[in-house]
Amino acid sequence: MYASIIALLVVTGIFTVLGGLTAVMYTDTFQTAIMMIGAVIVTGYGFNEVGGYSNLQTKYMNSVPSVRNENTSCGLPKQDAFHLFLDPVDSDYPWPAIVLMSTIGAVWYWCCDQMIVQRSLAAKNISHAKGGSILTGYFKLLPIVLLIFPGMISRVLYPDDVACTDPTVCEAVCDNPVGCSNIAYPKLVLELLPYGLRGLLMVVMFSAVMSSLTSIFNSSSTIFTMDIWRRIRKEATQRELLVVGRVFVVFMCGVSVLWVPIIKSSSGGKLFTYMTAVEGYIAAPLGIVFLFSIFWTKTTEPAVFFGLIIANIVGGIRLVLEFVYPTPSCGEFDERPQILSKMNYLYFGVMLLFITASVIVVVSLLTSPRNPDELKGVTWWTRYGQETSGETIECTNSNVNNDITLGTQNRLEADTEDKEEKTACQKILTVLFGKTDVHQVEEFQVEKRRKFLLQGKNSSTLLNINAILLMVLIAFLTGYFS
Repeated sequence: MYASIIALLVVTGIFTVLGGLTAVMYTDTFQTAIMMIGAVIVTGYGFNEVGGYSNLQTKYMNSVPSVRNENTSCGLPKQDAFHLFLDPVDSDYPWPAIVLMSTIGAVWYWCCDQMIVQRSLAAKNISHAKGGSILTGYFKLLPIVLLIFPGMISRVLYPDDVACTDPTVCEAVCDNPVGCSNIAYPKLVLELLPYGLRGLLMVVMFSAVMSSLTSIFNSSSTIFTMDIWRRIRKEATQRELLVVGRVFVVFMCGVSVLWVPIIKSSSGGKLFTYMTAVEGYIAAPLGIVFLFSIFWTKTTEPAVFFGLIIANIVGGIRLVLEFVYPTPSCGEFDERPQILSKMNYLYFGVMLLFITASVIVVVSLLTSPRNPDELKGVTWWTRYGQETSGETIECTNSNVNNDITLGTQNRLEADTEDKEEKTACQKILTVLFGKTDVHQVEEFQVEKRRKFLLQGKNSSTLLNINAILLMVLIAFLTGYFS
């Protein structure tokens, strides 16, 4: 198992290093189409096997593993399994915490996460960026049918494997004594589909993993290179940044391999729970920061800094405690500290949101507010503010001309340097790390940035209609499965 994980990480790392963002975006688009087709095929075969949605509801409630402790509820399906709003006290995913975390905490991902922002900023104009976001919203409605229901079907067909609770059985099934729910989808693919489709769907699953990894590796590399390394090496050339970025991808691959055992043993073996817990403790406060920064003009930089620092310290302490005191297996006595055993991790994430918001408000009121010039174009209320003629963000027109001249001179020097590269070693380095040392940064006039935010009437109407339709669909599905 570890060998396959390492191989997948190595292949993905090499692909990301050599391809860069362009390759990641093209392959993500292609892999999305493959994953959609494959997921529809699996869902169709699964529903055909169980006899439709109504039969799934009946059979799921009877999908109990043959080996279980009869004196406990271990291995028994949840009575509210087909509802979106789960018990607010005893369930693993209480609905009040889910609502708050998904509407406020998840803002960090859709508005601040580097993977999303990087693609949105690559859009041709604001209409393309909005259209991509709305299309993503439609796609996000599909997992309930293409992922959740197939997972439930897998439990119905293979309860002894997917729903195992006995540590010995689980160890034999999936090499993880705390549970095997993570194998539900692969189990369905390998056991239910004919041989030809098995290969296709295995490619789909590998594509899904590689798509996520390449995006994460590329974004992590960009953040480290542009936000950290350039502060350390202010005169770094473009080639140096490329080398550092690609070396950092290799470093991330190594960290990923070393982190696999921790993921396996965390959160009772539930990968989704582990993922949402880490995001809630570390990343969700960014959603609060984003909302305050956009909608409250009195927000200050020290307030944001201390809000994130305090929230991450508190969340980091909880995360460390969860590693030190892992979730006990079903039926075992919970001897963990009360902060772990009595307080659901999602409610803890909600508490972090309130802590972050409180710190931001208090510190902002105690520090000097930003002046009007600093607010131009960066908040909801000042995004369309008018500037004086010819005003630029960081430079005057003469500086732009100087930058253009400097860029032309650097390109000529780079071309001359390329002609002088004759050794095999230099050619290999050029292929791996690029061939230009130009580090010119193009400056944009404020008015040009304003124009990017303007939309035509037809495109705006079309996007608004689709946004409303998307919200109607969400409301319908929420009511239907509530």
